Amino acid sequence: MLGIWCKRHEIVALIVSYGCYTLQVEGAYLEDGKSLSNWDVFCHSVGCGENGENGDIADDHYHHFLEDIEMMHSLGLKVYRFSISWARILPRGRFGEVNPAGIMFYNKIIDNLILKGIEPFVTLYHGDFPHELEERYGSWLNAEMKDDFVHMAEICFKSFGDRVKYWITINEPNLVTQYAYGTGIFPPSRCSEPFGNCLAGNSDVEPLIAMHNMLLAHGVAAKLYRRKFQSKQGGSIGLALHCDMFEPLTESELDRNAAKRAFAFNIGWSLDPLIFGEYPEEMQEYLGSALPSFSVDEKNLVKNSIDFIGINHYTTTYTKDCTNSSCSPTADRAIQGFLDTTGERSGVPIGELTGLEGLYVVPRGMEEIVNCIKIRYNNKPMIITENGYSSPVMQEERIDELVNDVKRIEFHTAYLASLARSIRGGADVRGYFVWSLMDSYEWLQGYNLRFGLHYVDRQKLTRIPKLSARWYKSFLTNSSYVIGKEALRHERSFQDDTMLEKADA
Repeated sequence: MLGIWCKRHEIVALIVSYGCYTLQVEGAYLEDGKSLSNWDVFCHSVGCGENGENGDIADDHYHHFLEDIEMMHSLGLKVYRFSISWARILPRGRFGEVNPAGIMFYNKIIDNLILKGIEPFVTLYHGDFPHELEERYGSWLNAEMKDDFVHMAEICFKSFGDRVKYWITINEPNLVTQYAYGTGIFPPSRCSEPFGNCLAGNSDVEPLIAMHNMLLAHGVAAKLYRRKFQSKQGGSIGLALHCDMFEPLTESELDRNAAKRAFAFNIGWSLDPLIFGEYPEEMQEYLGSALPSFSVDEKNLVKNSIDFIGINHYTTTYTKDCTNSSCSPTADRAIQGFLDTTGERSGVPIGELTGLEGLYVVPRGMEEIVNCIKIRYNNKPMIITENGYSSPVMQEERIDELVNDVKRIEFHTAYLASLARSIRGGADVRGYFVWSLMDSYEWLQGYNLRFGLHYVDRQKLTRIPKLSARWYKSFLTNSSYVIGKEALRHERSFQDDTMLEKADA
């Protein structure tokens, strides 16, 4: 992932990069002692992407990491966010030995990043873990998973913490639980009607159990880091959430309350316990005894267990109340907060469509979601850990069109301008990451969905800079580059906001 590091009242081209999540770019899926992950098994059995693709090779970052780091350096990036493959450093979890080849690989990445003046920003868990943990005890549906996660976290703190100053424990637990245990489209594919037709599962209960175990795992890992490592290593620890912005479909009080409820059921579900020690009141009201509860000790464990909030923001959606009107069977459920979401109002899309269904270009949403989080969580330090644009899928791959990605430039300049407004309003945003450095393996969408600033030739695995990569480099270095008229308009708007912020600082 790429990005910009921010000071309190200004956005300056101070760099960042985020290149990849393990499964999406790394490849070498069984090389040098790595075991099968849950996603390896899933994609090999059911196929991922329209062509039954998998992440066996991905972008082969495992063998091209030096080239990729040089690519980051050439852009002027100063921070690189990546994830650790749990199955590469602990092929059997806590039931086996540490894999020295896995530790060596990440040491080489970290050391070479630092050599190029790029700060490593590490995510411990991004959806993939040793498949054996699923087979042994059901992974996140079992409290044992907490012990495995903390074991892995401690090995990473010991092995890399002398050079890594930014840690994210878990990436998007709200999305993982929804897709893995609600709709069943992610491994382990557990769900029930009306959300999906899986072999096993309970969509009304299991997402709540999985999230509860993830939050406790985070809490124990954060406590361990603060007790044994933080004072000596000088780092910070947080968690990253999938954060759509929810706007009411109409101006009715019911829809306005539904939008607030959507925030609680999607974002507050994870963040409220980590800051206040309790699940949101809205969830307690609608879910009752189905919602797990924290003991006194657990409440003290998770409360105030993050140093910063990671915000993965891509889009904004309309929200409709279902308590007083008819909705689809999946929306009219307590686990959903009795609300529905839609990207259209009276047939008009909320924003321009992108390559991924449900993601619309709505720049104002960045300012709105940051302000909502600022208010609810007392302006806890925030980092925009993901923000990106997926090009519309092409039936026939035309490289000239893929690399001439003016729409991506327009997207980022508009979203940065929106972010600048929230910072000017006092939001304590410390950084911004672009998703992503290069086109990668996009989970169920395979390789057809492209978020990258660099095009990757699937046959030769060569990295080709898109127009957006050249624009981003010029943006970071404050040099000129010819871009589209619409992108230029947003760029000027962003620059005007930045000048005002500097004048106020």
